[in-house]
Amino acid sequence: MLVVAAETLSRITDYTDRNTCVLFGDGAGAMVLGRGTGPNGILSTYLGADGTGESLLYVPAGGSRMPASPQTVDDHLHYIRMQGNEVFRFAVTTIPECVRRVLEPAGVGINEVDHFIFHQANLRILQTAAKRMKIPWEKMLINIERYGNMSAACIPLAVAEAVDDNMIQPGQLLLMVAFGAGLTMGSTLVRWGR
Repeated sequence: MLVVAAETLSRITDYTDRNTCVLFGDGAGAMVLGRGTGPNGILSTYLGADGTGESLLYVPAGGSRMPASPQTVDDHLHYIRMQGNEVFRFAVTTIPECVRRVLEPAGVGINEVDHFIFHQANLRILQTAAKRMKIPWEKMLINIERYGNMSAACIPLAVAEAVDDNMIQPGQLLLMVAFGAGLTMGSTLVRWGR
């Protein structure tokens, strides 16, 4: 399975909104994932959504509900809107749930995971989630300080960088968790192979 993620969040970032403009970046990444041979490949996945949080992170206009018009452009409705504190609370409770949802069916303990690659929303979310789950910081793959929140591109780019730096080796367990607008969430447990 080819997973491709590309984001140009600069197109929907309001640079007059200090609550969001300092957070986001553009990026792209791709990964090939599959069942693999032997014990390698995707071991477990989870996908979920909570539509009650749709107003916490969204772009108000430009879609079918509110098509683009001179008024929506004048009103800055084509930019990301986010309730940061609520998104933080959602993220730090959702990440552990997503971790549990892929570890249990695979019969894997959290201490067996070699690398955790979580959506790079912000450093405080990553630190809080790691602390709550007692994940050693050295097992976390972090690149937000270089690129910002690249939305869907965060995880593939972090994995690609770790592979290039020989941090990820065949046979290691990777646990990836993503969350975002909607609100949506998902996780995957992979045994890395060649």
